[in-house]
Amino acid sequence: MPLRRLIPLVLAVSTLPALAVSSGSPAPDFKGTDSTGSQQTLSQYKGKYVVLEWANQGCPYDQKHYLSGSMESLQKKWTGKGVVWLSVISSAPGQQGYVSPAEENDYLKKMKAAPTAAILDPKGTIGRLYGAKTTPHMFVIDPTGKLIYQGAIDDKPSPDPDTLKGAHNYLEDALNSSMAGKPVPTESTRAYGCAVKYAD
Repeated sequence: MPLRRLIPLVLAVSTLPALAVSSGSPAPDFKGTDSTGSQQTLSQYKGKYVVLEWANQGCPYDQKHYLSGSMESLQKKWTGKGVVWLSVISSAPGQQGYVSPAEENDYLKKMKAAPTAAILDPKGTIGRLYGAKTTPHMFVIDPTGKLIYQGAIDDKPSPDPDTLKGAHNYLEDALNSSMAGKPVPTESTRAYGCAVKYAD
């Protein structure tokens, strides 16, 4: 993507409101319906690590992680270790990234993605509750229900797949450290990507 097109996307992120929940505080419970029609809540996963991943199929930053297979690999790795991984789609109807349940299920199958569930949040209720700004925007919640990380997935704020090589992954840092009983080295970073396409 040419730099002149990239700059407006990045600048759009910086004008959004501050996060609704801060690292180290209790993660707010939520209720949502996933792409299979099942209800999902945070409280039902108490005692487990939970990853929240804000997603948008049309966002080039999201595509970097999915078309390369990177996001799917992370999902499979961590759900294999007992982590609950919830993708959240807060795009409003008529906005980029909005999908029907069938469209999301087809995409997950095509990408061979492996989240525990994909929650459809067209009214932006869950997104605003957490202050999700971008796609992707990552949140990690520990088994006690405390938010231990929020922000970018890694330190390469670019839609270029080549930047995945050598990227420092903050999400994995948080999970590895917490599971080892160590302090999370970086609890918060500035998320990068396309602005979440909330309803007005």
